[in-house]
Amino acid sequence: MDSPSVPGASKVWARRLLRCGVAAGPMFVTVFLAEGAVRGGYRPLRHPVSSLALGSRGWIQTANFAMCAASVLGGAVGLASAGEPEAGRATSTLIGAAGAGLIASALFTTDPVSGYPPGTPDALTQPTRTGIAHNLSALPVFLGLSGAALVTARRSWRAGQHSFAGYSAGTGVGALTTLVLAGAGFGQAPRLVNLAGLFQRISIITAFTWLSALSFRALRRMSSIAAPMD
Repeated sequence: MDSPSVPGASKVWARRLLRCGVAAGPMFVTVFLAEGAVRGGYRPLRHPVSSLALGSRGWIQTANFAMCAASVLGGAVGLASAGEPEAGRATSTLIGAAGAGLIASALFTTDPVSGYPPGTPDALTQPTRTGIAHNLSALPVFLGLSGAALVTARRSWRAGQHSFAGYSAGTGVGALTTLVLAGAGFGQAPRLVNLAGLFQRISIITAFTWLSALSFRALRRMSSIAAPMD
């Protein structure tokens, strides 16, 4: 029976964890898109993903946060274990911070915003402590993945992987830009409020697609080296 202390077995575990990194984004996005499409009174273009954790069906999004957190953390450990040249310690740490933020997002439920759930105001005059904690937990998620992409862009450029470096840099800048626009919309900026959910989804999909691509590159590189069968 394989042991994690055996180098070959360690590579097997690293590949399994990298698959978690590949799957994290598609799984997370699929669930919140499907749930947002069927939730009564919910407008995906206007409302944040976190609002899906409110109401009687809120447990679905809460579970989605938790499952995504586990997958992101697994991917971060996998990247560190694989010794991926394009993802150094800083990249793995920032991705791990995003995973930690997702755990907190599952633990602390957001406040109502932009009129969801139906009957609530567009913005609370006094945010709850839980809502504030949720908003703070989102920072390491978005900033962690965007920062990881920018750090990776620099490493990839130095390694001569200019195409992936450009993609990573574009991911970091694009995810941050759309995050700012989403934040302004959720803050009830008149021109952006009805598109805030769209901007947030663009930011999430951009960042998590990059994470899947990075994890897949590391997995493919490991798979090209002879290793024990999974």
